[in-house]
Amino acid sequence: MSQHFDAVVIGAGQAGPPLAERLGKAGKRVAVIERKLVGGTCVNTGCIPTKAMVASAYAAHMTHRAHEYGVLQASDSQVDMQRVWERTQGISGKARNGVDSWLRNMANVTLLEGHARFDSATTLRLGETLIKAESFFINVGGRASVPAFPGIDSVPFLTNTGMMGLRELPEHLLIVGGSYIGLEFGQMFRRFGSKVTIVERATCLLPREDADISKAILELLQDEGVTVHLGAECIALAGKAGAVKVKAEGNQLCEKAVGTHLLLAVGRQPNTDDLGLDRAGVVADARGYIQVDEQCRTNVAGIWAMGDCNGRGAFTHTAYNDFEIVAANVLDQDQRRISDRIPAYSLFTDPPLARVGLTEREARQSGREVLVGVRPMSRVGRAIERGETVGFMKAVVDGATQELLGAAIFGVNGDEAIHCLLDVMYAKAPYTVVSRAVHIHPTVAELLPTALQSLHASR
Repeated sequence: MSQHFDAVVIGAGQAGPPLAERLGKAGKRVAVIERKLVGGTCVNTGCIPTKAMVASAYAAHMTHRAHEYGVLQASDSQVDMQRVWERTQGISGKARNGVDSWLRNMANVTLLEGHARFDSATTLRLGETLIKAESFFINVGGRASVPAFPGIDSVPFLTNTGMMGLRELPEHLLIVGGSYIGLEFGQMFRRFGSKVTIVERATCLLPREDADISKAILELLQDEGVTVHLGAECIALAGKAGAVKVKAEGNQLCEKAVGTHLLLAVGRQPNTDDLGLDRAGVVADARGYIQVDEQCRTNVAGIWAMGDCNGRGAFTHTAYNDFEIVAANVLDQDQRRISDRIPAYSLFTDPPLARVGLTEREARQSGREVLVGVRPMSRVGRAIERGETVGFMKAVVDGATQELLGAAIFGVNGDEAIHCLLDVMYAKAPYTVVSRAVHIHPTVAELLPTALQSLHASR
């Protein structure tokens, strides 16, 4: 049995459905193939459900702080993980059903279920069906990496996906990995009531960030009762269900912790290993990321790769931007490029860390004349009123051109306020556009002009 389409989208994650809609509206006969759940990581095991859990953890945290605001603390302020799970799954499920309904009602688009594998550069197999098409758009996403740690085959562990299924509160959650996923789950479950220990092989958390950022986040977690072990190299796992241990060179203190649950949060890998890329002639790097050019085109004519699987971004917003780039080039004759976007992301701890552009360290390494403006959140009226003054904001400027190079806001509402700077960076306007702006009081963003009015040479 065979079928023919003008275009095939492999994977119904963030970039796939909107591209299918655009292609269908352009009169193309389109197939969207999904092997598991539509919506991808973001909808099912990433952004949406994890931020729903972060919201539950925030509510639990504020319940314990209620007396600070003159509110009587409830006597039964315990976390019911079953209800947390039900709320989280309800939000995620609604989003997934929305994507499913959207796809099934698109003009000229057919949703197919199953695992697609390339048979050649112009065909792929879906079970017993051979599918032919002029164009293929790969959007298969990624999954948690599971390193070959000694003991990995005998010690039970969870990844971010498994964490979504927990309906009981871990007594002691051990986390290997001190980056975004590990830190978000670490703070979250500490606030739910678990004892939490984080083990990180680097000598600091978030080693790609500036030292002041890493230090501030470490202090935040420690203040909330999270134990953090840094410099833990040559990690090995030991123990059994309900009693797991992490062994490491460089920091043997972590070996004293015995956890009831273990989360591995040590990175991601693309879902390309069983896609038949070799039969299509598509080139991938040693880690499995599909190699693409500035328009998300692979080395094979008629095949594109979008989202996490192309290694050019690891976020929902970059995946969606990949769709925009592909649609612009394929349908609109608009030469949009991956290199046009400015790096931007957030760590959704509470408070969040928002980051755009270059770090201070990266800016100095570029050889520019670097100026830095810093203000503590304790100077922000909105933060003071809310009783949430942890953190600071920092802007990095090129002293010669007055160009905004980057910024970090570690503080309440920083993930929203950062866009004041990001939009100016896209406009390639000088920092004075912000420093001379009059912002609304009392808001977090109102201190950005003040921070930029206090620029000094980076040291």
